[in-house]
Amino acid sequence: MKTLRQSLPMLNAMAVFEAAARHGGLTPAAEELNIAQSAVSRHVANLERQLSVVLFTRKGNRVMLTREGNSLAIAIRNGLGTIKQAVEKLQPPDRDTLVVGCIYDLQQMWLMPRFELVASGVPNGQVMLLTSYDDRDFDQPDVAFSLRFGRPEDWPGFLAIKLFDGECFPVCSPAFLERYPTLASESYTAFRNVPLLHIVTEPGAVDSWESWISTESTLNGPRFTNYLSMMHETIAGRGAAIAWGGYIEEDLRLGRLVRLSATSRRHHNSFYVVKRKVTNSIVERVVKALLNSVELNMGN
Repeated sequence: MKTLRQSLPMLNAMAVFEAAARHGGLTPAAEELNIAQSAVSRHVANLERQLSVVLFTRKGNRVMLTREGNSLAIAIRNGLGTIKQAVEKLQPPDRDTLVVGCIYDLQQMWLMPRFELVASGVPNGQVMLLTSYDDRDFDQPDVAFSLRFGRPEDWPGFLAIKLFDGECFPVCSPAFLERYPTLASESYTAFRNVPLLHIVTEPGAVDSWESWISTESTLNGPRFTNYLSMMHETIAGRGAAIAWGGYIEEDLRLGRLVRLSATSRRHHNSFYVVKRKVTNSIVERVVKALLNSVELNMGN
């Protein structure tokens, strides 16, 4: 029977390969690990030779994972994450750092009103928020959990727990509704006759005004690439917008926004807490607090 060392050769090379796979390139992996790019290339080549498989296909300065390379990268990433969590459990509590991944808009509009729930779950440590629009950044071993939009099958090797549905509906400020009272009728025609605010999205997306009103014509009004900026303008009373329900629950509760339709549209994706299958007590405590906050609001 092979020993662990014989079955898992070249552990350093595996760690280097994982960095290259995560970054999609040898140079950024070298920068992260503070080693020469040639050293990264050598580690990967040695690993391929040792395993007798091709892990990357090279295209200029970029590398693409083969099927075998992708399987190995996922296994190494999960394994390193498990080892990291085991080491953290052995360390003194004052060394705890909880890294939470989240896209910027969701972080600002949903997570920050609940930041005290996160911080109170790490009484002897600190919380670090990692923002990105690329889910792959949240697969790093040091990310305790992340908040993502998608479906569980999008994140193999992780456990996904639904936060709330991808539900959207039109909203405006109370002052805007006073200026355009016909919006209270929920008539699609009424929306055509008021200033509209748009998020830049794919044609036919559920959160577009064109989709909501069922028109193929491009409607007038400013368009935003940033969801948070659009909602700031909505709260300021400069137009009506299509909003994601989970994002604006705090604004609805405080009366900064009003809902203009009892009906809603649902995306095939939803919002999830995504974590590893094996986590420590701090992660479990914080995730439970966030999930409970959703259930509490739904109860209200």
